[in-house]
Amino acid sequence: MILVLGSINADLFFAVDRLPVRGETVLAPSVTTRPGGKGANQAAAAARAGAATAFFGCVGDDGVAGGMLAALAETGCDVSGVQRVPGETGTAMVVVERGGENLIVVASGANRQVTANLLPADRLGPATTLVCQMEIPAEQTVRALRRARAEGARTVLNLAPVGAIPSTALADVDVLIVNRIEAEALVSGAGDPLDLARTLAQRHDLTCVVTLGGEGVLAVEPGGTAWSVGVLPVRAVDTVGAGDAFVGVLAASLDARTALPDALRRASVAAGLACTVEGAMPSLPDRSAIEARLNDLAPARRLD
Repeated sequence: MILVLGSINADLFFAVDRLPVRGETVLAPSVTTRPGGKGANQAAAAARAGAATAFFGCVGDDGVAGGMLAALAETGCDVSGVQRVPGETGTAMVVVERGGENLIVVASGANRQVTANLLPADRLGPATTLVCQMEIPAEQTVRALRRARAEGARTVLNLAPVGAIPSTALADVDVLIVNRIEAEALVSGAGDPLDLARTLAQRHDLTCVVTLGGEGVLAVEPGGTAWSVGVLPVRAVDTVGAGDAFVGVLAASLDARTALPDALRRASVAAGLACTVEGAMPSLPDRSAIEARLNDLAPARRLD
């Protein structure tokens, strides 16, 4: 069972020929509203990959909340643990250029009212995988990880967007997922991605996964075993949902007791497929789509 504590947003998408630079105005022909938020996206990705998944978070009492919840429920995710609170549902402005690169600004809204207490005690245990990110108050993420670890659940933390989190909180994390910038922030210095992953894995006794965009992904287990996985060859139109697809499918695969190398490969395929469709949640592939493309990505390579 996957439990996700995190954010849910209304994503406002602007398609442009190129991203603006500082101080520049770039015109877009229209704006499209789609469901999003890192927490909701990762929950949707896990559910579409076949995992029993429940999402816990907050939406506002505004007119967009219902549509966002309905879209998440349509992926097969249980949304009964979502609370409506006074105020606005979280909103993200997503600007996507023709080549698929993007910039994002998020107004947290109701996500600032998410607490670890939303997680029911009777659903935390050894059969549970808890997935957290950093789009809700950091102290609540820390509390949730501590509660889950105390109950014997597997804990997965996607440290995105990178923010202040006590290093002691990583003692409650089983799987840490970061990009290179986030990894460098944790170790307070630049370095080779594999060295960064080894440092974090050994320092905090966890599995550290470092995503490298078009260069693939690296992972180091607590004992030091390292793996490398490439990227699925696709024509990218929008990279917005790729990271969340990776996290959700990795969590779902590990929850199904898939070995780490194979779980990384499935997650990488999902991330690649997510780049071929516009939007975050609408781009998330289901299990059959992932399995249909597994043979197009080489198995994980062990790094000695």
